[in-house]
Amino acid sequence: MILPGSTSQALTAELARETGERLLQPTFRRFPDGELMAAVDEDDATAVEGERVVVVAATQTSDAHLELLQLQDAAREAGASEVVTVIPYMGYARQDRAFKPGQPVSARAVARAVSTGTDRAVLVSPHEPDVGEAFDVPCETVDAAGRLAAPLPDLGDPLFLSPDEGAIELAATVRDTYGAGETDYFVKERDYDTGAVSVEPNDAPVADRDVVLVDDIVATGSTMSESIAVLRERGADRVFVTCVHPLLAASARTKLEGAGVEAIYGTDTLERDVSVVSAAPVVAEALRGSD
Repeated sequence: MILPGSTSQALTAELARETGERLLQPTFRRFPDGELMAAVDEDDATAVEGERVVVVAATQTSDAHLELLQLQDAAREAGASEVVTVIPYMGYARQDRAFKPGQPVSARAVARAVSTGTDRAVLVSPHEPDVGEAFDVPCETVDAAGRLAAPLPDLGDPLFLSPDEGAIELAATVRDTYGAGETDYFVKERDYDTGAVSVEPNDAPVADRDVVLVDDIVATGSTMSESIAVLRERGADRVFVTCVHPLLAASARTKLEGAGVEAIYGTDTLERDVSVVSAAPVVAEALRGSD
């Protein structure tokens, strides 16, 4: 049985189709004092007893984190024999160390909280691959980057670019799934006299080519829009942006459009208008592996 969080309804619907499991109906309520209530619908609660419940909830906000904890507890209270928690997008995961004295390791704090209410966790393409080690229960990470190749049109002499050398495997995954093209990455250079930072493709020529920018997450869009502008200046034909997690906070979408992006493609780990492919198949495979 699958129990969705309020911001992961599209993904859970696809996951139910992929697995054939029953999609439970949650209820969500906010009290006058601002407190939240996330629960299993009364008509579904009796069916949960003795069954495995898969809670699927992206946690891009603090409210979403609390909602996830309540859904886990609701499944337990209804008598679930096992609770598996799928976090399509894990908020606070990038704070995986204390960068200054006195700071929390937010990823660890969140992971420990989630661990109290689940038997197992599944993360989709976390920004920091080692974040799964912070959980106190078995945690599996699955990669949804390959799903980003599906919406791409026919490309002319394609080049798949990652934002830095460390993410080149992301670009390679999308390229391999697409079936053609080269890969490269951007190099950031700082002018220490002015403090300005510039980005340039490392090696591959871009003139008259279709370029696909690949990243795990697009948050503010600042670096990505700067990269698009550089590619346009160097004569790239079309520039596409692909990302597993299309957070697109604040004016990110406007920045990308203003820079001249051809199209933006993301998965449904976060539900946006650019979420044109689903991460459900890779999540379903992980769930089948635990049956």
